[in-house]
Amino acid sequence: MLSYDDRVAVGVSGGKDSLALLSILDKLSEKHPRSELIAVTIDEGIKNYREEAIKLAEEFCKESGVEQFVFSFKELFGKTLDELVLEKKDELSECSYCGILRRRALDEAGKRVKANKIATAHNLDDEIQTFLLNVFHGGIERIARLNVQIPNGQNAFIRKIKPLSEVYEKEVALYAYVSELKFQSIPCPYAANCLRNDIRSMLNQLEEKHPGAKYSCYRSKERLTDVLKKNSRNLEIRNCRICKSPSSSDICEVCKTLCRVSI
Repeated sequence: MLSYDDRVAVGVSGGKDSLALLSILDKLSEKHPRSELIAVTIDEGIKNYREEAIKLAEEFCKESGVEQFVFSFKELFGKTLDELVLEKKDELSECSYCGILRRRALDEAGKRVKANKIATAHNLDDEIQTFLLNVFHGGIERIARLNVQIPNGQNAFIRKIKPLSEVYEKEVALYAYVSELKFQSIPCPYAANCLRNDIRSMLNQLEEKHPGAKYSCYRSKERLTDVLKKNSRNLEIRNCRICKSPSSSDICEVCKTLCRVSI
């Protein structure tokens, strides 16, 4: 995932996973002076929640000497997540709005800090939850898109890496506690009613009764992804008619999402 001369933008939210990842990569980068590490924090604009996380991220970055940049939904998209939720006119969940816009925000942040890779702290639990969400929503084609090569150019996406993708969430939490990291422990107020939360509970129950079930699901995801890649047609990548970003359709998901609240 990493080379010695990378300039890596680490997505740091202030939660246990992202601070654990930044802590690990910071220790590794000390041994390789040619590599560069930058922390990028996305402020979605969730009142009485995101403020604490940003503060904790800033404190950690200051202590470790990692340069940090904060980018907001308000700055990038013209509205905070709270404002989008109040104005939305469809049944799309708050988490769906946030996920779509966060992915674009991270990519834009990576471009602005001139990183060649973006590291996110998705753990094993996150990966299989997303996999099952795609299955439940009928989004199998999204799994196949993982191998799509975006043409080089000023609008190309920056390569994303997930160093913790095969590590249990509870093990990441253990590392954070042992390392005495100060992280935000309260959940996002929008997470309570989302489908991901129910999938998380289901997987935790399965793992409790059948140890290793999460890894089995992860390996199944990998095998299915390989099959889909081999059998899928080459996906045509074009530029979104509105924002000009790479997209598999005439209008990208970010612009579709923003249009839902502007109509």
